[in-house]
Amino acid sequence: MKVRVRVAALLHSYTGGRDVIEAETPAADAATLGAVMDDIDRRHPGFAFRVIDEMGRVRRHMNVYVGEESARDRASPIPAGTEVFIVGALSGG
Repeated sequence: MKVRVRVAALLHSYTGGRDVIEAETPAADAATLGAVMDDIDRRHPGFAFRVIDEMGRVRRHMNVYVGEESARDRASPIPAGTEVFIVGALSGG
């Protein structure tokens, strides 16, 4: 299954400057965030480490959305036809 991933500017150095990339997963009808990140990391080494921590969770300073739903770990499902958005978290005071 192909998954379209929109990437925040802060990660463009890992994607060759591209803001939209595609991931290929073995599942035909659904995938997981982990499978998508693994495929992206094969083509863009170091990318996954910037988004997912050692425990398999999305890093605190990152936000990942599957469609309009927040995804917080590698097990998060990605239904066919759904875009993934990876953005930096906003903070301030």
